[in-house]
Parts: sequence; C-alpha cells; structure tokens
Amino acid sequence: MAFDTRAGTRGARQPRAGVLMRWVNNMAAGRIRRSGKMMGFNALILTTIGARTGTERTNPVGWFPGTDDSWLIVASASGAARNPAWYHNIAAHPDEVRIEILGQAIPVSAEQLHGAERDQAWRQITSSAPRFAQYQLKTDRQLPVIRLVRRAG
Repeated sequence: MAFDTRAGTRGARQPRAGVLMRWVNNMAAGRIRRSGKMMGFNALILTTIGARTGTERTNPVGWFPGTDDSWLIVASASGAARNPAWYHNIAAHPDEVRIEILGQAIPVSAEQLHGAERDQAWRQITSSAPRFAQYQLKTDRQLPVIRLVRRAG
C-alpha cells in the first residue's frame, strides 16, 4: 500500500532534529535495549535509510502486536502537523527497514495500512494506549499506522 499521508495544517509542536534530539533518542534507545519498554509500553529501535541522505537513521518507537507475527507502529509525532522524518524514510525505502527488539535485529518490510485494516489496527492501538487517540485530536492529518513484517534472510 502507498505511503500517502500528507502534512496537516495544525498540530502539536514537533521538536527540531539536532544534537539534543539525537542525545534524547540515544538515551531512550539504551533504555529500550535493556527493558523493551518506553513510556509504559512496548518499544523497539527502528532503523531506516534516509530518504534524501541515504544514511542510516535510528529512532525509538512504540509498537503494538499485529497479525501474523507483525509489529504495528504509528507515525504520530505526538500529534504534530507533520509526519516524523522516519515516516518519509520508510516511504522511500520500505524494504530496507530493520528493527531491534531486546537485542535482536530483525530485517522487516513496511506497509502503511488503509481503510478497514487501518481502522481495526487503530482501535487496537488506542484501546491499549489511549494517548494515541489524544495525539489524533491535536492534528488534522490522519496518523499513519505502519505494519512491519519480517523479511526472509
């Protein structure tokens, strides 16, 4: 499915990328590697290839169990008007994504969910983590739900 979520016209303030954000992400990644948790729910380390730079990028991301041993993640950016940078990276390179869960690196392919499939996943996500429903209220873009499926090899 297409990665087609455009930026909205309103939303929460999105932190600027930079040295401080990299430091925060590195600290969160260390915590996730030790416990598998972030802010009270399951988390993973998402590694993508930069859409413009071609450089590997890592981000801590909360995840939810999907069907058939998949992982669901939400490109919420805490309800910002714009999608997080990692969303654009996945859209550019959906078959070059890797996740790390409890020290295990897993190559995955990414697809954005749409329609009834997205609606079902969204209900599951918001029932287990109501903060995502609050993020959706902050912005006029529909928060993308991405399914990550293990790649062979």
